[in-house]
Parts: sequence; structure tokens; C-alpha cells
Amino acid sequence: MEYEAKNVLRSYGVPVPQGMVVTSVEEAYEAARKLKPPFMVKAQVPVSGRGKAGGILPANSPNEVKAIAERLLNTYIKGFHVKSLLIEEMLSIKRELYFGITVSRADQTYIVIASQEGGVDIEEVAEKSPEKVMTIRLDPWLGFQPHHARLAAKFMGYSGGALLSLENIFQSIYRAGMDYDAELIEVNPLAETVDGEFVALDARIIVDDNALFRHKELQERFLESLSPDEREAAKHDLAYVDLNGDLGVICNGAGLTMATIDVVHLLGGRPANFLDVGGGASPERIAIAVKMLLFNPKVKVILVNILGGITRCDEVAKGILDALKSADIKKPLVVRLVGTNEDQGRRMLSEFGILVVNDMEDAVRQAVEMVREG
Repeated sequence: MEYEAKNVLRSYGVPVPQGMVVTSVEEAYEAARKLKPPFMVKAQVPVSGRGKAGGILPANSPNEVKAIAERLLNTYIKGFHVKSLLIEEMLSIKRELYFGITVSRADQTYIVIASQEGGVDIEEVAEKSPEKVMTIRLDPWLGFQPHHARLAAKFMGYSGGALLSLENIFQSIYRAGMDYDAELIEVNPLAETVDGEFVALDARIIVDDNALFRHKELQERFLESLSPDEREAAKHDLAYVDLNGDLGVICNGAGLTMATIDVVHLLGGRPANFLDVGGGASPERIAIAVKMLLFNPKVKVILVNILGGITRCDEVAKGILDALKSADIKKPLVVRLVGTNEDQGRRMLSEFGILVVNDMEDAVRQAVEMVREG
């Protein structure tokens, strides 16, 4: 959320507007009374583009803040429930800039992005006015150095004291990003006020999920951001992502799962999920995965695609059968089993009347056709 990112930046010395987070209309009114008008009322949802979606509105008085809070709270913006608002003092802005640090997978390191124009999507600025955007590839051993910060500030058109102020802010943003294992940390817009100050008007931090074990304070917050199925999967250490289709997919290994989803799309199907049970999955783990899709109302057919190396196909079969026997719900299954103890696994499933297919493409094709036939 914006307020959380700003709390982090504030703790690193980055200036942010005066503001308060509220969860009710009454709190919004009282917060406005404690701040200096005019105000900005900002819906706190974890998506970009809130302004264009009507989630960020100006107000001139506490009563206007109250009216906007009544309009925004408990609505949905881009599918996210608005449970809280950030009431902030509105600043007089002279110029809007952009500064961000993100991972460049192509460069296999962090890159710094600085733009002479902020307040809109940086992709849009880069497309329409690429001369206004500069990128700096960081040496992973040396990181973000003071001369990088001064180079970015100079590119934005500043010198003297303003350049030094921006240098400090950029260094602080970088330290925050590295300390929090951020995949992305950005300030957009980074505003220059009419008083010559620089303030983070909006900010976003995306923390690498794989580094959450180093940030215990963020783990509960991470779980809150997941869908119910994704939370359930996380409890069992399953890699699960909700998708929009109706064909449930269970595989072992992220690469095989992504390849299976690609084939589903290629053959005209719509995957309902990404579900990777990982290597060496036990029958209990397989059973949990199958049950998740059995109880998922949007899943019409379940496709299990296992390439058994460490994973034993007979244990996969046992997990599938355990899930089917214990769940009070039935759905068509197509299973492709290849690898260790595959003959035993196939026999166990076939004896239970489950369709077992040798070839991955054939398995996907049959599953897609079963979904179409209803």
C-alpha cells in the first residue's frame, strides 16, 4: 500500500506529505480537521492507476473529505476492496519527476530509472519521450554510488543545493530498496514544490516473495494480499497462482507447470491456476493439491501432469486416490504420469477408473475437450 511504502521511506529520511490513514468516514473527517487544507483523499489498494480509476480525489474542507470518504470506502477499485484511505495535505507543486530502482532480468542486476517527467506511467513517458528517461545499470558488487545519484539529478536538470538534496533522497530510496529486498521501489511523482523542496507524493515497494523469511513483519501482510486459495496453498508450501480459466492444472516443477499452461492455451483451453507441487512431493502433498482444485468451483476438469524423477509416480497416484476418496465431490481427471514407478502409478489410477495418458499433448488435448463437452 502507498501509506506503507511512505512509512518505510519516511524512516529512511525521504520527505513525504503530512497525512493519516483512516478506516471510517468519522476518522476521515477528524483526520482532515487535524491537517492543513486543502487535502488529497487516496484509496489504499495495492494497484497502480488509482487516480485514473477515481481512487484519488482532492478536497478543500473536512466536510468534502467526509463526503469523498463516504463515496470511496467499501467500494472496489480494480477489483480490490477499499478498506482504508490516506488523508494527506495537498502541496503546491512546481514540477513532477520519477525515480525508481528495479530488477533487470536481462542485465541480471538492479537498474535505476530516472525521468524528467513523473506523475504518469513511466512506460508511457519512455514510449512517447524516451529522451526524458535515463537508466543506470548498477554493478552488483558496487551498487548505487553517489556519482550515480548526482548523474540522475543532473539529468533531471538540477545543480547546486537542489542536486545535493536529490542525491540524498536517491541514496535513501536505494538503501530502503536493498534493505527490504525490493524487486521494485519507485517514487512517482517525486515532486518539487514551489518552495523548492522535494517530496515523495506517491510511492510503491514490491518485496521479493522469496526474501520474506528475512522480513517476518511482512509475512502476515503478504498473506493478507493473497486470494483464499493462494493463502491455503501458502500454508502447505505449494506454489499456487489463481488464473481466470476453468481447467485445473497440477504439475511438479515450475518449468513443467508453465509449459503445460502454454500447451493448454495453444490447444484452446483456459487454465484456472498455476499449481506446482514441487519435487519429491509426498502423497499428502498431492492430496492437498487435488482437493484444492476439487473444491474450486470454477475448475471443471483437473489435469495432473507429473514428470517423476525424485517424485515417485506411485506416491502421486496414492495422493490422487486419497483426495478422491476423502472429498465429497467428483470432477473429471486426466493424468499424465512419466518416470519413477510409472507402471505402478498408472495401474493404481486405471483400476480406479481414472484416465491415464502417456503423452503430455494428448493429456492436455483430452482435458480441454472434456471441459468443452461440459
